[in-house]
Amino acid sequence: MNFQVNKQGYYGRFGGAYIPEMLYPNIEDLRERYLAIMNEPEFQKEFQELLQHYVGRPTPLYRAKRLSEKYNATIFLKREDLCHTGAHKINNTIGQILLAKRLGKQKIIAETGAGQHGVATATVCALMGMECIVYMGQLDMDRQRPNVERMRILGTTVVPAMSGNKTLKDATNEAMRHWINHPTDTHYIIGSVVGPHPYPDMVARFQSVISMEIRNQLQTEVGNPYPDYIIACVGGGSNAAGAFYHYLQEEHVALVGVEAAGKGVDSGESAATTALGKPGVLHGSKTLLMQTPDGQVIEPYSISAGLDYPGIGPLHAHLFDVGRVQFVSATDDEAMEAGIELSRLEGIIPAIETAHAIAALSKFEFTPDDIVVINLSGRGDKDLETYIRWGKY
Repeated sequence: MNFQVNKQGYYGRFGGAYIPEMLYPNIEDLRERYLAIMNEPEFQKEFQELLQHYVGRPTPLYRAKRLSEKYNATIFLKREDLCHTGAHKINNTIGQILLAKRLGKQKIIAETGAGQHGVATATVCALMGMECIVYMGQLDMDRQRPNVERMRILGTTVVPAMSGNKTLKDATNEAMRHWINHPTDTHYIIGSVVGPHPYPDMVARFQSVISMEIRNQLQTEVGNPYPDYIIACVGGGSNAAGAFYHYLQEEHVALVGVEAAGKGVDSGESAATTALGKPGVLHGSKTLLMQTPDGQVIEPYSISAGLDYPGIGPLHAHLFDVGRVQFVSATDDEAMEAGIELSRLEGIIPAIETAHAIAALSKFEFTPDDIVVINLSGRGDKDLETYIRWGKY
């Protein structure tokens, strides 16, 4: 089965580019040029050098011995939390800022939920000397204050989104509006595998460095590039897309996406899209999203700002649709408990987004021979206030 995007921008029945007419020239220019630019030797040289010397790649694949003992498996953690800025997001922002320069853009906009994509965008804009505006929901600004200040220190203007429930969806809406009004000189660095084609494919390609490294590192560690399971949290889904990318055709590798169940899948306060969503159009693509019977977007909820999104990217919607990825969910409490467990067993405090992936371990029966890779997508520095408010440790 083919899991790559087709020429029309679709993964199966999901994807496409549902955009206002004002954005058509921007999206069309990007669509026509992104692959050629990304494949240029000079682009790849600059991209790979920055990943190595600036981001700190390859990130370690760490054998988590105490976690492995607890869950009766051989568990490896792909340490994206050790990337510069503290998460996988920087892989994509470096790629897109290099692309924007070659497209002749002078200004950058972005959206952010947990703040990690915002910080990564602010970081590469400082690196390249480009003006940057990041839209962030007011609620997320309040609960991720350290990341807001990091963006400001880096010289970025952070604009609060005051509509809806003041989270990631609303920040994305505001960024889209800005781009509609400034289409010629501005590039929108979307942070996940969402949005109109070619963004889902472009972001997945930039993040695919994760799974490429996993293959090489597992070959060295265990003499086999194929794990039995790869587990990653899914909001929009960029870290999961990166971790799954080079294994999509390997049907014997089980791929597990973990969504945020919030206060319970059926509680009315959840972000478990595959359990609750139906096909519809969100932020420029056809995908699965949580919506009312008349098509209004249902406000999502999660203790995690980065998973607090009412949809998933079209690639993930397709992978769910055809059964290639098994989607499970973890509640707020399950994720927080898993975050504390990892901290106590391995001395690694994960981002709350990542803690959802750790929580999935309790939902499977493993054998000692099972090789499990968890994409540790971010570190928990930004979430200390949330851990403290939760308080059960």
